[in-house]
Amino acid sequence: MVKPEKQLEIIKRGSVEIILEKDLFLKLERSYKDNSPLRIKAGFDPTAPDIHLGHTVLLEKMRQFQELGHEVIFLIGDFTGMIGDPSGKSETRKPLTKEEVLRNAETYKTQVFKILDQGKTRMLFNSEWLGKMESMELVRLGAMQTVARMLEREDFKKRFKNQQDISILEFYYPLFQAYDSVHLKADVELGGTDQKFNLLMGRTLQRKMSIEEQVVIMMPLLEGTDGVNKMSKSLGNYVGIHEPAFEFVHGEATGMFPKIMRIPDKLIIRYLELLSHISMNELSALRQREQEGSLDYLKAKSDLAMEIVARYHGKQEAERAREEFEHVRDKKLPDDIPTITITLEGGSVAGGTLKVELKTRKTWLPHIMKTTGLSKSTSEAIRLIQQGGVKINDHTITDSNAELHKGEHIIKVGKRKFYKVKIQS
Repeated sequence: MVKPEKQLEIIKRGSVEIILEKDLFLKLERSYKDNSPLRIKAGFDPTAPDIHLGHTVLLEKMRQFQELGHEVIFLIGDFTGMIGDPSGKSETRKPLTKEEVLRNAETYKTQVFKILDQGKTRMLFNSEWLGKMESMELVRLGAMQTVARMLEREDFKKRFKNQQDISILEFYYPLFQAYDSVHLKADVELGGTDQKFNLLMGRTLQRKMSIEEQVVIMMPLLEGTDGVNKMSKSLGNYVGIHEPAFEFVHGEATGMFPKIMRIPDKLIIRYLELLSHISMNELSALRQREQEGSLDYLKAKSDLAMEIVARYHGKQEAERAREEFEHVRDKKLPDDIPTITITLEGGSVAGGTLKVELKTRKTWLPHIMKTTGLSKSTSEAIRLIQQGGVKINDHTITDSNAELHKGEHIIKVGKRKFYKVKIQS
């Protein structure tokens, strides 16, 4: 087993907060001394059948614990899934049926072992114990927490203030999740930052029931390919682990490899830290290069895309996806791309029939986008830039205050809008 100090270094990689880090180190020391693995718990409500890279952040941390020799418990919340986790919701969620939960759970089971070692993973369903609780046990569980404490949760607090419904059942969700930790005698529970209240509730119940408190490790919510919002299938900014490595849809290149190549440059180190299996030393070297301004973002993204596609589709398919992407990338600019010339002194834009006076901030990117028709307004341009939808010379721009310097620039908005802009005195 790896020494506690090294284990802690690996575990801290990418984590947002550990409560409490000193408790975790003591557990690791005891585990190392006794050669007894820690019980690592992570719960998943099977509310959606498809896993994307955002979900794998937690799974990758579980994999690290497995490689360090600890016992990983993949807990499928088939019982709590029929309630629906209220975390971050502005209204009561519609409960899933038993059939929906079990169908989604089976899909999860076929996907998670692309990351986790099946032979070293305990996959459990919390209906095994929660579904057998008698009425007095439920009463005693409810008595372990107060309404005032529950209303400290930000989402509950907002809904209460806005006079929106909060069901008693929703109050029970954090208690059920906490009781899972009691039943399993979890040493560590993993979860996203949006789960903090529920994760800490596990510590509270364990303490009240005279069980050693678990350590809580919170992982970040991964931003999607737009670079702004949390990765989500509903927002279309996700990379699914079951989607093809590379394909054409309606004439556009998509799939795992192209999507990863399109993430904003500013996110590449974050993606590498949370999703890649490269060593801490390699990650530190890449971070240092970024700080020095010498990081090759294109290569870093290509290496990450190769690694992730190979993980889910195999090395041969990853090589094919890279070749296909590079072929499309090299031919991506249309032959008849329109050219716009901006004369700074004259204050006009000339090109074809387009002539518009530029009176303020002549090289301000949002203004140029509006003027050339790449956006309907400067506010729309700002939004597109902030969402990572604008590229200058194949480099994603996310600073809405950006200005263009003298020379020639290829501005690309979305997948189909191009202009070659020449700025001259």
